[in-house]
Amino acid sequence: MTAPSEPTPPGGPSAVSSPGDASAPRGTGRLLAVSDLHVAVADNRPIVESLRPDSDADWLIVAGDVAERPDDIRWALQLLAERFAHVIWTPGNHELWTLDKDPVRLRGQARYEHLVELCRELGVSTPEDPFPLWQGPDGPVAIAPLFLLYDYTFRAPGTHTKEESLAFAHESGIVCNDEYLLHPDPYPTRDDWCRARVAATERRLAGHDPGIPLVLAGHWPLVREPTAVLWYPEFAQWCGTELTADWHRRFNVAAVVYGHLHIPRTTWYDGVRFEEVSIGYPREWRERGHPRGLLRQILPYEPEPAPTDRTGTAASGGSL
Repeated sequence: MTAPSEPTPPGGPSAVSSPGDASAPRGTGRLLAVSDLHVAVADNRPIVESLRPDSDADWLIVAGDVAERPDDIRWALQLLAERFAHVIWTPGNHELWTLDKDPVRLRGQARYEHLVELCRELGVSTPEDPFPLWQGPDGPVAIAPLFLLYDYTFRAPGTHTKEESLAFAHESGIVCNDEYLLHPDPYPTRDDWCRARVAATERRLAGHDPGIPLVLAGHWPLVREPTAVLWYPEFAQWCGTELTADWHRRFNVAAVVYGHLHIPRTTWYDGVRFEEVSIGYPREWRERGHPRGLLRQILPYEPEPAPTDRTGTAASGGSL
């Protein structure tokens, strides 16, 4: 099968918004982030309704897993877009699921493109748009929303191939629902789609002005290290790709934002700050609370004391 070409972002692959664009904030606000809102879960909906900026200049990154159905995604993003100066979205695996009762029957790339158009109707930036420039106290920072997927290179312990790793997961009963609900059409496999996304995104980052720092914001972690605390290590194979392991070193990165693991925390790799910003499911946040707050401040950076709760509260397989 011939793989399709990726959509060309308006303005070209290296375009960014200029400081005078309409997307620039009114005054200097904060750059905030959240992910894994899961608004189809009844107890999570009031959490989303409670999310508000401190000022009309605050921006918000939404790093995936808003919901599964486009109508729920629209509800949440429209609410947030009405409150924040600018919203940047990137998909998680749940947005890409095609559920039996979903009236939107699109799969794979077509489903993703449908969500991109939904976001554009709301004025929300996506991975297919120019990187918006957030004006901070130290100058502009480009926000790069990333849609990358995974390629099964974060393999289960003791395995050496995708096939071995998947077999290990099936034998242990820890299998991500993506295997049944996330279709890669028209790519042959999810890992083929991942490799295409990585290549297209890497070209955009390489063409970006290195003098303007980047915040890399995606659903899946760029490095494998955050998955080391998963209760079920075989679940890591649905959590990223080794192809992005050096991006935080290769590019001028101010911070990395991700979700998916449902383990909200701050970690540092090679001197670069990584922020996991997920809300997660009620069974998780009821146990651990929201030790970092509902919205994580990415910039300006204000160091926080380390949380006292345990950090290894990763969900079991199947539902992340």
